[in-house]
Amino acid sequence: MLCAYPLHAQYEGQGTRKTLRISRVVESSGWPGVPMSTRSIPMLLALIVGTTFGLEAQPASLPIQDGQLLQLWSGPAPGALGAEASDIPAITVFLPRTMTASTPAMIVCPGGGYVNLAMNHEGRQVASYLNSLGVAAFVLRSRLGPRYHHPSELGDAQRAIRMLRAHAAEWRLDTARIGIVGFSAGGHLAMTASTHFDAGHSDAADIVDRANSRPDFTVLGYPVISMTEAWTHQGSKNNLLGATPELELARSVSGELSVTKQTPPTFLFHTNADTAVPAENSVAYYLALRKAGVPAELHVFERGPHGVGLANDDAALSEWSTLLANWLRVHGVVK
Repeated sequence: MLCAYPLHAQYEGQGTRKTLRISRVVESSGWPGVPMSTRSIPMLLALIVGTTFGLEAQPASLPIQDGQLLQLWSGPAPGALGAEASDIPAITVFLPRTMTASTPAMIVCPGGGYVNLAMNHEGRQVASYLNSLGVAAFVLRSRLGPRYHHPSELGDAQRAIRMLRAHAAEWRLDTARIGIVGFSAGGHLAMTASTHFDAGHSDAADIVDRANSRPDFTVLGYPVISMTEAWTHQGSKNNLLGATPELELARSVSGELSVTKQTPPTFLFHTNADTAVPAENSVAYYLALRKAGVPAELHVFERGPHGVGLANDDAALSEWSTLLANWLRVHGVVK
């Protein structure tokens, strides 16, 4: 009980460099003549010490914020044809409630046939689900066809991965747990980034260009895989490569022909009922991964149309996200 001569503690200064001034306040309790309990002094000192240490232990604030839009290049992107939003590739930040010093992260690539981006059900909603697993998500706004063709889209995805690695320490990301997820044509982009990567350029002036562009793991939802087979998605092919691409170019971005043993572990899901992008795409990629000895898991559900996203309105198909969470646990991405 603080009575006749209680101690008054006050910090002076700013930030964590604060000086603690302790003084006595006469009869602040309104009970004159009653001596201060000796038990109160150590309690107050303990509170002061604890507060002081708390001020010094606070981690530095994150330089990125939830919902923030980050341009992938500080100036015009390589090959930019203008200065509109569609010419400026960027990522939107979605952070989990708790950001530890080594948070896993994923680039999210929405589908849209390489001409649109399904930013809601294949972007924001997926990012929010990943946040619920403790994964930081960054939704990619890549450049699109027919205004832009390959390799502009791939360059945007590679740059996004490099950016996360280059800023991992300050953004509290784990450089060994940076993955990519994509749907439909966005799945093709994620697949292409998973089969076309490099270790970075150590002599580059830009620190982002020094970082590795290989994702550590890949998640593909009803992806476009082949650009040569009869079951390709012709619209995505035309928008990415043009109406009459050279066969060698089409083969170079066909996933079933591009897998190596360095391709990251991959999770795939598709539906048998998908007529827009047939399940042969996922099956062919899975078999190529299996042949190369790359860890992979494939789920083909009987029912469900193309473009379902998380499929939250379908009790059976929505199980794919639970299967994904289990796969991420198996590979040590989440707990």
